[in-house]
Amino acid sequence: MVVLPFEKSVAELIEKARQLRPLVGEDAVLAGELALIDVEIRRMADEVFGGLTPMQKVQVSRHASRPYTLDYIKRFITDFVELKGDRRFAEDASIVGGLGKFEGRSVVVVGHQKGRGTKENMKRNFGMPHPEGYRKAIRLYELADRFSLPILTFIDTPGAYPGIGAEERGQSEAIGAALAALAVVKVPVIASVIGEGGSGGALALGVANRVLVLEFGCYSVISPEGCAAILWKDGTRTEDAADCLKLTAPDLLRHRVVDEIVAEPPGGAHQDHDAAAGLLRAAISSHLTALSKLSPEQLVDDRYVRFRSLGAFIDSAAGSSAAGA
Repeated sequence: MVVLPFEKSVAELIEKARQLRPLVGEDAVLAGELALIDVEIRRMADEVFGGLTPMQKVQVSRHASRPYTLDYIKRFITDFVELKGDRRFAEDASIVGGLGKFEGRSVVVVGHQKGRGTKENMKRNFGMPHPEGYRKAIRLYELADRFSLPILTFIDTPGAYPGIGAEERGQSEAIGAALAALAVVKVPVIASVIGEGGSGGALALGVANRVLVLEFGCYSVISPEGCAAILWKDGTRTEDAADCLKLTAPDLLRHRVVDEIVAEPPGGAHQDHDAAAGLLRAAISSHLTALSKLSPEQLVDDRYVRFRSLGAFIDSAAGSSAAGA
C-alpha cells in the first residue's frame, strides 16, 4: 500500500493491528494488547488527520488505495449488472454503471472508476471520462427515469478528459446534456463524493437531491494544480490554491455545496474498505428513505431549489443603505 509521508505513523500502527487481529483468538493478553492499539490508532488518527492542510486532504482524496466505485458496488449493491456503451460511439471504462439492488430496492448506479496499476489506469483513463462516458451516463439516467428507479452516483475524477479526440466528439456538449438529463429525472438522486471531484466532469454526476462527501473527499471547480497555474503561473503554489478553493468537506458543508459529511474509518477510507462502505451505505440509506416520501414532481422541485440556492450572498453595504433609508 502507498503511504503518504504525513500518515506514516498511523499507517504503521494500523498495519500492526491488522497483523495481530487474526492471532488473537481466545488469547486474553493479545486481545488486551489489540484493544490498546485500537485506542492509540484512534487517538493518533484524530491528531494527525485533524490537522491536515487542504492540500494534504486532496492527497488523501487521491490516495491510490482508496476504495473506488466498484469497491462500493461490491460491498452494498447486490445483483449488479453492468451496462456498457453509449450506443453512439464506444464504451468508456472510466464511468461504470448499471442496475442492481440497494437494501433490496432496485436502483441505477453510475460512478467514475479509476484504476490500480498502470494497465488498469490506462483502461480507465485515470478516471477521466470521454464524451461517450457521459452519454452512457445519460442513457442510464433516462433508463432510471423510465422505470422509476432511484439513481446512486459516485464521484471520483480529476475532471473530464481534455484530449483532442474528446473535444472533437463534443465533450462540453456531453457534459451539458448529462447535467440537463439528471436535473429533470423524476426519481431520487443521491450523489456521493468518494474521492476527488473535479470541474464539470464531476458535476455531470452531481446534480442530485442530496450530495454526500466522505470526510476526506474534495469537490471543486478546478484542481489546486490547475488553479495555481492559471492564477499565479506558478505550479508550486498548490497549497495556496487548495486553501483558496475551499474544496474540503467542512468547507463544502459550510457553503451548502454538500448536504452531509460521511465519516471515514481511522486513517482514512483506504485503510478499511469494509468500514468505509458501511458508513456510506448507512448515510445513503437514510437519505433515500427520506426522499422516497416525495412525489416525482416534488423530487424535481427539490433538486431545482437545492441548486438555485447555491452561491447566494448578502450585500451588507446594500443592506445598511436600505436600513438607513
